[in-house]
Amino acid sequence: MKPSKIVVQNLYKVFGDQPQEAMRLLKLGESKESVFHNLGQVVGVNNVSFAVNEGEIFVLMGLSGSGKSTLIRLINRLVDPTSGDILLDGQSITRLSAKELVDLRRRDMSMVFQSFALMPHRTVLDNAAFGLEIAGVGRRARESAAMKVLEQVGLAPFARKYPHQLSGGMQQRVGLARALAVNPSLILMDEAFSALDPLKRAEMQDILLDLQREQRRTIFFVSHDLEEALRIGTRIAIMEGGRLVQVGTPQEIIEKPADDYVRRFFRSVDTSRYLLARDLIDPGLSPSFAATRSVPPSASLNDVLHSLLGEHDPLTVAEQGGSSLGVITSSSALRKLAEHRLRDTV
Repeated sequence: MKPSKIVVQNLYKVFGDQPQEAMRLLKLGESKESVFHNLGQVVGVNNVSFAVNEGEIFVLMGLSGSGKSTLIRLINRLVDPTSGDILLDGQSITRLSAKELVDLRRRDMSMVFQSFALMPHRTVLDNAAFGLEIAGVGRRARESAAMKVLEQVGLAPFARKYPHQLSGGMQQRVGLARALAVNPSLILMDEAFSALDPLKRAEMQDILLDLQREQRRTIFFVSHDLEEALRIGTRIAIMEGGRLVQVGTPQEIIEKPADDYVRRFFRSVDTSRYLLARDLIDPGLSPSFAATRSVPPSASLNDVLHSLLGEHDPLTVAEQGGSSLGVITSSSALRKLAEHRLRDTV
């Protein structure tokens, strides 16, 4: 099991002058709406606990006002918690002094914002190197490091350009390069791609996934877009009214939504597109059943259908070491597809 990069323990955030009384009511089962009505206190986060594994993309979702923006600001300590604790690599960041917090942000934690937040009077290279400059790295070393990450995001030819000379998608790539240049183990991304048009957003998702396959950083990604979450998330957390409603892999949340609130997220999404080989196994066949070809459990629906249509029917679903988990047939794949299509229309 992978170690936890971030551990959030019983976290509360109440905005107002009576936070302890608000917390008392919350612990008695009152909702954030009730607390606001009775006390005028705004509940941002209500008794949230979870862990983010090292090397995963952890996507936090929720409707407007659900608490997701407050939660990411608690994790980077732009906002202080009312109660609870946040551990980063086992160290409590809620107890860090202002100087220690600045050192942590310079050394091990980067942020990518929705608004790009580039400095218009600086070149692309200088923007990408800015975090290293603040950390006191010399010009030659920081420009060398920044150029490497600009190459990774496909912007090396634009290093001497200025932000206004770039498209929105390219500007967001500069923001990502700036976050990567300091070589952080944790990147916080707050609605980072939501200002982009659909094509540019998909392009940035591709870049992020390509970088993640190479570098395996821990990424905490806030999004309101379910399709984005399903595409990039190792696991997804869904918030409502300041509470954490459900945490799980995309498949776990699709297959077993915790309640109607979670289920409503999927009403406009064809969830069958996110089925994997492990989801398509025929329960009526033994894992030892002879098949002409094997696929890994994480094989996509398209890969499975391509193999089945290529006359590899049935298929064995096998782990990397060769252990068989089960068998997929054309019938089992079609049955699972039909189940999802029917559920998505309800």
